[in-house]
Amino acid sequence: MGEQGDFDLGGVRWPRPFRIRRLGHFGVNVADPERSRDFYCRLLGFRVSDPLDFAHRLPEDKRAHVGPTVGYFARHGTDHHSFVFFPKGAYQALNPWATRPQGTVNQITWQVGSLQEVSDAFDWFSARGRPIRRAGRDLPGSNWHFYPPDPEGHTNELYYGIEQVGWDGYSKPREMYGVRYAKPPQLPHKSELAEVMHATAEGIPIQKGLRAAEVGDEKYDVAGILLARPFKIVRHGPVRLFATDMEAMVSFYRDDLGLTVSEEIDYRGHRCVFLRANTEHHSMALYPVELREQLELNPHTTLMSFGIQVGSYQQLRDAIDFLRDAGVKIRLLPPELFPGIDYSAFAVDPDGFAFQLYYYMEQIGWDGKPRPPHLRPKIDNANWPATVAGQPDSFLGEPFLGPLG
Repeated sequence: MGEQGDFDLGGVRWPRPFRIRRLGHFGVNVADPERSRDFYCRLLGFRVSDPLDFAHRLPEDKRAHVGPTVGYFARHGTDHHSFVFFPKGAYQALNPWATRPQGTVNQITWQVGSLQEVSDAFDWFSARGRPIRRAGRDLPGSNWHFYPPDPEGHTNELYYGIEQVGWDGYSKPREMYGVRYAKPPQLPHKSELAEVMHATAEGIPIQKGLRAAEVGDEKYDVAGILLARPFKIVRHGPVRLFATDMEAMVSFYRDDLGLTVSEEIDYRGHRCVFLRANTEHHSMALYPVELREQLELNPHTTLMSFGIQVGSYQQLRDAIDFLRDAGVKIRLLPPELFPGIDYSAFAVDPDGFAFQLYYYMEQIGWDGKPRPPHLRPKIDNANWPATVAGQPDSFLGEPFLGPLG
């Protein structure tokens, strides 16, 4: 049975005036962004696309007491950013709600298909009395958006479009930022191309943005390309959160944002829920907060983990060895907690955030049903094989087809 509703979404009847297409980007707030930059960029392979200094937003009497003020937008592909890491002290000084454990998560962003959907979703959330932290257009990144928090305070973002970084590696120069918007614009709005052509006509040097230099020697053969580490991030997500009120959190992500519940499991008496935005088994997972202590994860954050998918099973094994050799703590957690993913390991960053490394995620077909559990491979964390059997959906899902480096 198809989805039907009262809204015309490009000629399709839909239950809300937007549809999330994918997890767009994600961010954390860290104690020392420079220390974190070494982990995220040199070791994991993200590239900085732009810095952001919060100092000018802070009152003068607070600037000397918050610690570092510069954070970073980073990318693994052509999106201006797929991951951000901001200075925790400065961010909390500007956003008092961020002092709670939920505030360690900077943002969870979801991409919709058009600017019209952002505008209509903003009106829909407002009419239903849902809180919105801010709206408009962010720069760096150029993405139109608004920010609705979930019931426990994690900042979500619905956005349309994002600046693309091309073959030359440059982001937009600051001179192109122009007007800052505090709400969705009057529609229709001129295109991105028109903005670029206008900037050119105004004499703005459009190729004077930031280009991040690669960190490290390219000495690893990754599928025929020399890279500075023996793996490549090809996709990001899922986001895993610990929740205090599971029903309220599931309701927000399912009913307000429109994610689809793929599967629920019972893990030792704990209800765990997995939701998806597209054909991936899940892009969001919710776990009761009681599991945090049982799994011996960071007690100061509600983030269980953030996922990064690498290009192959061999890259996954090589990534684990590479990170271990660099002194990174690697955790193996019970595979029953991650239906739809077979082999995975967790790299722990300097702030204690866990990053789930994996190579495969089950894909959901037209009937909306996940693979039955008895047909999934059985995972023994103590005995990973040298190779694994291919599945009908191996190498499928959101593809990364650009150059690896």
